[in-house]
Amino acid sequence: MDQFLAYGVVGLSTAAIYAVISGGLVVTYTTTGVFNFAHGAAGMFSAFMYWQLSVGWGWPVWLSLLVILGIGAPLFGLAIELAMRPAQALGEAEKLVMTVALLSGLMAMARWIWNPTEARSLTPFFADRDPFHIFGATVTWHQALTMVVAVVVAVGLRILLLQTRTGAEMRATVDDRSLVGLTGADPLRANRIAWILGIELAAVGGILIAPAVALDAPSLSLLIVSAYAAAIFGRLKSLPLTFLGAIVVGCMESYLAGYLPQNDYLPGLRLAAPAILLLLALLLFPHGRLRGRDRQLSPVPLPTMRGTWFLAAVIVLFGVILATVLSDSDILSYGQIFAVGVIALSYVPLAGFAGQISLCQISLAAIGAIVCARFGDDGQWWAIIVAAIVAGVVGAVIAIPALRLSGVYLALGTAAIAVIFDRWIFTLPSFEIAGLRISLFDQGSIEVPGPSLFGFAVDTPERVTVFGAVVLALMTVGVALLRRGRLGRRLIALRDSEAAFATLGGNLLAGKLLVFGLSSAIAGVGGGLYGMSLQSATPDQFNFISGLPIFLVVVLAGLGSVGAGLFVGAGLSGPLHAIGALWPAIKEMSQALPAIGAVAFGAKAVQEGGIAELRKRWNSAFDDDVVMGGLVVWTLIAWVLRLTDVVNGYVLVLLLVLAAVLVPVVANWRLRRSNPAAVQQESSDVQAGEPDSDMPVEWWGIARDWAPEDEEALDRAIAARS
Repeated sequence: MDQFLAYGVVGLSTAAIYAVISGGLVVTYTTTGVFNFAHGAAGMFSAFMYWQLSVGWGWPVWLSLLVILGIGAPLFGLAIELAMRPAQALGEAEKLVMTVALLSGLMAMARWIWNPTEARSLTPFFADRDPFHIFGATVTWHQALTMVVAVVVAVGLRILLLQTRTGAEMRATVDDRSLVGLTGADPLRANRIAWILGIELAAVGGILIAPAVALDAPSLSLLIVSAYAAAIFGRLKSLPLTFLGAIVVGCMESYLAGYLPQNDYLPGLRLAAPAILLLLALLLFPHGRLRGRDRQLSPVPLPTMRGTWFLAAVIVLFGVILATVLSDSDILSYGQIFAVGVIALSYVPLAGFAGQISLCQISLAAIGAIVCARFGDDGQWWAIIVAAIVAGVVGAVIAIPALRLSGVYLALGTAAIAVIFDRWIFTLPSFEIAGLRISLFDQGSIEVPGPSLFGFAVDTPERVTVFGAVVLALMTVGVALLRRGRLGRRLIALRDSEAAFATLGGNLLAGKLLVFGLSSAIAGVGGGLYGMSLQSATPDQFNFISGLPIFLVVVLAGLGSVGAGLFVGAGLSGPLHAIGALWPAIKEMSQALPAIGAVAFGAKAVQEGGIAELRKRWNSAFDDDVVMGGLVVWTLIAWVLRLTDVVNGYVLVLLLVLAAVLVPVVANWRLRRSNPAAVQQESSDVQAGEPDSDMPVEWWGIARDWAPEDEEALDRAIAARS
């Protein structure tokens, strides 16, 4: 009995911290309509700052707390409110990108400031005092403090939200900001208070829980998963239910840690328990429509086959150039470009076309790497096909419970699935099911050899790089054909309106299963290529955190663009490895670049996706055979100069970057000289497929030229209204 009570005390003290953190999460959401994925990261960063002040610099505890809670947390809350303000009226995807970017950026900044290889710890509060006993259970003063803080927070939040004018303004702001303004209230002030209070509570929770765990950025940031589960228990609006959910989660974690039997299969289950509880909460508890939801949707570009084949040729040429000019050590780093590109491409049909937000694509990529390792150990070429099939089946299975989720709830559910894979599934040793032996990572690394194709072994980094480029090119063409086909149009209708999808004859269940399976298959192929490019694979390479930058850069590129694969691969793997090699001191900080770009995108500092901007700049170049021919010749000359060692790799990169800058400039200059009227017409044209805000659809084709994309836009609009 004493042991049971002891576990209960631990569970209640942990629950108290979860209650404080989840309370801040609910306050932020009920006021701003933004679900803050970076809530745990804010608590993590506050814990590190508290360690720096109190331990690193030797400041008194009271002064450290005063600086963190009185100055640091409020200023950080104001900064987030300022960054999120432009995205306040946008859709779920933009808000999601902003907070995921903050999560990724804060972890990168923490690893840069505080060396992750150094062990750090915090002393519990009142550690010099002897614990006391209640009903036979030993209670430390730190545990008692956490419970008292939770009670104070619960009472304070209830009074604030239900018995003050400020609280009423905070609750009303998300529903109708303009109406709140008419009452004399200030919606901006309500949002500021909510963000300050939310970050303040996250900081309190992070500081309180840090003494019980190691000061590790990813671990502390993902402790928020338990708070997510508590918040979902309260359906993101009820503080009493949220605090009750925190008690359930905290006690369940404690009793699982205490009473689960000891064997090789269950330690990971203890670590994955919060994610499992979060997934169960999402599936079992009813949840209404997301507050403040916006249906603003971006158009999905229709790729031309000429442009697609040109892009495919560029990808293959890029792979050949890398394979011939890089050393073996460099190619192990930069050869990942094409594997990462394939993983990134898996987001295009799922999130870009169908509007289904998934954060577990990296886990499906890991399955592809495992299958390639187990079935392709002797170079079997069909192993990568099996990897696509197995990953596709797993993705379809994942989609079954996720079918009733959407928007942020779907993102939370898939994030929970990714954490379950990270902490439990991928840590399992080999096991048998129905006489079939299944081996995943087997608690270590696995070798992933390249395939043998028609008697030609893809067994060197150079060959793997070219093979990866060819696969990415073929996948890009396949996704473009999907977008141009009937299925692509139906998936976009699914994104726009499930009613529109059904009107076009689609089966909602089958459609979601199909797109999840298809995107998972693509991710599985990317995971297999990733393992081949590194020659081995470990679970850490496919954890939830490592997949976030890919998602962020895909959004930055343009979710619906078929060129996202090459853009993400080259934009993510290339510069980050180069920065790490040239300036090791800022290697960790460079990992925040995807987050910075995503924040700029969500805040509308970047008006369109990266690929859309590049397409605008290069439109005239694509139509100029002379300029494109000159680009090909320039590239070949630079390539030959590098192969003959006339120039080094840095000069080669400089020549190619110079060409990329000059080509659109020269093409526009030639166009202005030859046809000034065309330039003026191009600048005034409406983007294809989008109605002019001042022009009824009845005038399309009369007041402006008819485009082939207009037919699709009209079909979707008619279906959505029927």
